[in-house]
Amino acid sequence: MSKGLKYSLLFLLLIVVLFVLNLFFGSATIPADAVIDILLGKEAERRTWPIIIFESRLPQAITALFTGGAIAVSGLLLQTAFRNPLADSGILGISSGASLGVAVIILLLGAGIGSTSGFSLSYSMTVVFGAFVGAALILIIIMGFASIVKNNVMLLIIGIMVGYLTSSVISILKFWSTSDNAFSYMMWGMGSFGNVSIEQLPFYCIVVAIGLFLSILLIKPLNALLLGERYAANLGVNIKTTRLLLLICAGLLTAITCAFCGPVGFIGLAVPHIGRLLLGTSNHKSLLPVTIFIGAALALLCNLICVLPGNRGALPLNAITPIFGVPVILYVIINQKKIQYFN
Repeated sequence: MSKGLKYSLLFLLLIVVLFVLNLFFGSATIPADAVIDILLGKEAERRTWPIIIFESRLPQAITALFTGGAIAVSGLLLQTAFRNPLADSGILGISSGASLGVAVIILLLGAGIGSTSGFSLSYSMTVVFGAFVGAALILIIIMGFASIVKNNVMLLIIGIMVGYLTSSVISILKFWSTSDNAFSYMMWGMGSFGNVSIEQLPFYCIVVAIGLFLSILLIKPLNALLLGERYAANLGVNIKTTRLLLLICAGLLTAITCAFCGPVGFIGLAVPHIGRLLLGTSNHKSLLPVTIFIGAALALLCNLICVLPGNRGALPLNAITPIFGVPVILYVIINQKKIQYFN
């Protein structure tokens, strides 16, 4: 059995366990036997318990499952495209661009994701469109600089500067926005897998699935890019088309996850490295599926930790993800000379 298949099965099993645990634990305390009865279709002791399970915990677990895989793959695609192990949608400013797009929708148009009434499918599509346009604009800017600046460190600095610029614009929008809209945007920015309702879940999952399917189709060109653009071109890979598809795929995954769940940090940056360290290879044929599974498992774990306070409420998602992401990134930075990522 290959390493890729072994780790895929291992993390698939972990995903099942974490998914079940996400159904059993939450802000509201529900006895384990009651949860089992509800899942089996039996009548619950309290009428609110089935609502909590099927309209809150189940959509939240499914959202975490899809979002973790999507963010992780987006990070992997960008690291390969820029041949930089520290590239991801957050550091390169792409998440900031998506955040700016969402800020324009929420702060200028009114009803926010954090409102108690939620938002309609038509509104959610507007938010996703705004996030996608914002992410796409930053991607275009970064790619433009990438054609001029060859130094990867300088390119990262440019991405950080672009992120600061978008943050400045968002701050100005907050200043002129109402307190309710600013609060909605603040709640969205903390990150949460609980913003996708049961009605919006099919739309969300379909869009994410399209992005993941497109990334799988790019496995061969991605492996060719590992050898360098000239070598890839000699193999018949259309570099411009491949880069465009990479950007569309990464932009789509970043936009949809950012629009619904907020700018979730560190998963996209750290998970591809975890996959490479476990597999000992950068071959996307095994790395990409493992990255999806690790991302999904990590997102489910973070979501589970967020609800551990129980009746006291839920922790912000972005307060948990750095706990797992930062040690991985520090290890990569310290040992980057010993680790061969793009060869």
